[in-house]
Amino acid sequence: QVRLVESGGGSVQAGGYRRLSCSVSGNTQCRYDMSWHRQAPGKEREIVAAIDSDGMTNYADSVKGRFAISQDNAKNTVYLQMNTLKPEDTAMYYCRATGSWPCPPYNYWGQGTQVTVSS
Repeated sequence: QVRLVESGGGSVQAGGYRRLSCSVSGNTQCRYDMSWHRQAPGKEREIVAAIDSDGMTNYADSVKGRFAISQDNAKNTVYLQMNTLKPEDTAMYYCRATGSWPCPPYNYWGQGTQVTVSS
């Protein structure tokens, strides 16, 4: 079993920044592909950024150049640095871990952390 706990959400004005953290505990002997997702009211959940177990990163077009995903393996923590925030970034942000070979590709989700960007 894997447990994910997000933190770092809050309210910020447009143009500001926040850093989200996702702490991973449990079966940390497995390799995981990590990703951040967000869901705004009335909208589907969408992927924002991802980092695989080899450190390769990918971003949604809407956040490229503004957001950065990173991981600290010693701390079992994944970060999402969000800069130049816009009101449309307002959403609940979720962390996800997906087992990477040779571990089974199960998905684990955190409970989410709210980010609200005011104009």
